[in-house]
Amino acid sequence: MALWRCSSSWLSSVSRSSLGGWAPAGGVGGGESKVSPEIAPVDAGEGEGDEEEGDEERWSRLLPELLTEIMRRVDASAERWPPRRDVVACACVCRRWRDAAVSVVRPPLECGRITFPSSLKQPGPRDAPMHCFIRRNKKNSTFYLYLSLTQALTDKGKFLLAARRFRNGAHTEYIISYDCDDLFPGSNSYVGKLRSDFLGTKFIIYDSQSPYDGAKPSRSQSSRRFASKQINPNVSGGNYEVGQVSYKFNFLKSRGPRRMQCNIQCPVGQSTTLDSSKEKPLSNSSPLALRNKAPRWHEHLQCWCLNFHGRVTVASVKNFQLVAPASTSDPWGVGDEETVILQFGKIEDDAFTMDYRQPLSAFQAFAICLTSFGTKLACE
Repeated sequence: MALWRCSSSWLSSVSRSSLGGWAPAGGVGGGESKVSPEIAPVDAGEGEGDEEEGDEERWSRLLPELLTEIMRRVDASAERWPPRRDVVACACVCRRWRDAAVSVVRPPLECGRITFPSSLKQPGPRDAPMHCFIRRNKKNSTFYLYLSLTQALTDKGKFLLAARRFRNGAHTEYIISYDCDDLFPGSNSYVGKLRSDFLGTKFIIYDSQSPYDGAKPSRSQSSRRFASKQINPNVSGGNYEVGQVSYKFNFLKSRGPRRMQCNIQCPVGQSTTLDSSKEKPLSNSSPLALRNKAPRWHEHLQCWCLNFHGRVTVASVKNFQLVAPASTSDPWGVGDEETVILQFGKIEDDAFTMDYRQPLSAFQAFAICLTSFGTKLACE
């Protein structure tokens, strides 16, 4: 995901508005008044580069206390997108501003907000689910994940991830990317992929980065990012298996919705690194077993029903809720068979809501929801 650099004039307005008009006397560079000698004009391109480097050096000289206060006020004044892009813009100024952003901006688990690309691989909120929605484009088999900006089921949304379905021999693969226009395994925007078997009943979720210390990439040829010889040694050629999703067969064609089971590797701990390309893996992880919540048969409506709390409006075989069965090993405190970890449901012909919470990340929740698309004759 491309990050942008802000000009000094924009940052001046941000700091003034965030600090209520408070700014260091004499400007950022210091309190002295200096007169520069007249010099010969330089090339336009070279001058722009020198000016940009000068702006970055000037803003990096801010006092740590002042810089932290600026980030705190910018973070507090931008609780939702699109105003929250100001926080990302401040983090793009220089390394010192990035460090300040890391120390101030809290992860989704604590604040319930998505700010940086790395937030998409961190556990969701603890207290309430994160509301998102997925839009499907049937023409090119592409799916787009958005963060809901209002209480409405769908709105303009904040783009988060995209996925495209490819046919690879007898298997189907979904390539997941930060960039909706760059959906290829070898791109810098590549996040991971989802691979199904021939019947479309078993899926494996692969992550492009190591999810925890000591994780080993899968060695199978089908899990690799590059079909040919790897050229760039800095880009990992392998994928890390982080989960499996399976749908139970229904050969007797008995009445009832799909039955699915998930086994996801979820991190135990929290990381606040904002650079997804340099994200430090967590020290350990623990498997999380999920299953779909059993619906009840409604005699009057003559259909299977689940309480989606108004977040789903269209009946569909794709609708589901995932819960964690009661277990003695539950470091997240969600194994009560009642807390809905992931909820997915249809609201329009090509629009679906996706609500998730910890310990799942947005990337893991999106991958699980992608498994629900497609016909599964053996399971229905």
